[in-house]
Amino acid sequence: MAGNDLGSLLGGLLGGGSGQGGGSGGGAGNILGALLGALGGGQGGRSGQGGGSALEGLIDVLTRSGLVDQAQSWIGTGANQPVSGAQIAETLPDETLRQVARETGVSTERAADEIARSLPTAVDKLTPSGEVPEGRSIEDLVREQRL
Repeated sequence: MAGNDLGSLLGGLLGGGSGQGGGSGGGAGNILGALLGALGGGQGGRSGQGGGSALEGLIDVLTRSGLVDQAQSWIGTGANQPVSGAQIAETLPDETLRQVARETGVSTERAADEIARSLPTAVDKLTPSGEVPEGRSIEDLVREQRL
């Protein structure tokens, strides 16, 4: 499954492998991989709409839902503002969060908490220049950061 491959890449990016956080497949990398896969339509972190990436889609969802300051802090070069699991649960479409939980074998609450804990670091590392790279897959971005 592509989500597992993306989860492994993101787990490595986060510094703990895809199994970080323990549990049955619910590590931070796997959960973020499932989230980005759900947002990108399972196309390797690329959205089927206009060539944008799942990362762009995620940032768009966050900013439209009132988390613009947090999202911009993760992209920018300053300190990352925290976000709570409750904020993530309110921000993401219910079906997206349920899909992530189902794919990773955790509760929706745990999925939201894990996304809230790991997303700021992941976005920060995927945007080292302070901008969201347009139209690039998550896999390409992760590989570039590991060089």
